[in-house]
Amino acid sequence: MFALPGGPIYLARAPVDLRKSIDGLSVLVSQVLQQDPFSRQLFIFINRRRDKLKALAWDQNGFVLYYKRLERGQFPWPALDAAQPVLVIEARQLQWLLSGLSIEQRQALPVVAAQVLA
Repeated sequence: MFALPGGPIYLARAPVDLRKSIDGLSVLVSQVLQQDPFSRQLFIFINRRRDKLKALAWDQNGFVLYYKRLERGQFPWPALDAAQPVLVIEARQLQWLLSGLSIEQRQALPVVAAQVLA
């Protein structure tokens, strides 16, 4: 597993042409996802067959591009929704996705926001 940037993780629900490299994907981040590609966020893209995935992030002085190709099977990608082209997920949901699991695990324990009582 790679080190995640500190910000949110954005999934582009529509498949993209993964022949695009850093420059092409950063244009998609700004124009399609309407986000700042230089922010501390991770942007995830998938191809049409859902067997290849690219993740783009800005890291202090340059872009980092992650690439994963499945030898068998497909990523369980969320359904395309024209009303919501981008999905914000948590780091654990990304780990599930990269492991071949759905990001909507019904058996997963909920996140607990603990606080100290004074």
